[in-house]
Amino acid sequence: MRAEAPRRGPLVKLRRSQFGPVLFSGSDRALYLFTRDGRRKSRCYGDCAAAWPPFYARGKPRAGDGVDASLLGTVERRDGRRQVAYRGQPLYFYVDDPKRQVLCNDVAEFGGTWFALDAKGEPPA
Repeated sequence: MRAEAPRRGPLVKLRRSQFGPVLFSGSDRALYLFTRDGRRKSRCYGDCAAAWPPFYARGKPRAGDGVDASLLGTVERRDGRRQVAYRGQPLYFYVDDPKRQVLCNDVAEFGGTWFALDAKGEPPA
């Protein structure tokens, strides 16, 4: 019987945007942090998660060019699913963002503010 190959995890990469280089998924969707979240804990559920879908992980997240692999990880959501995190901050998409675009940087919604992230895991300057 052959051993199962480890799953390739989701890719996080750096891509240019109107805010400078920010984090994107491997499918070219912008990634955001939510200021209401704590380190290693998501507080975005229900209507929040419908508008800002979590970036789920199957397997260990992978770092693309310009991304610090040591800052990548996952957090466990209430339902037990794993969500990709950067510097301990859970990552999300914005439901209406087209590929390769950042529409919602510095947007206040659901009791916090949403920011795109630079390579250091901070809102772009």
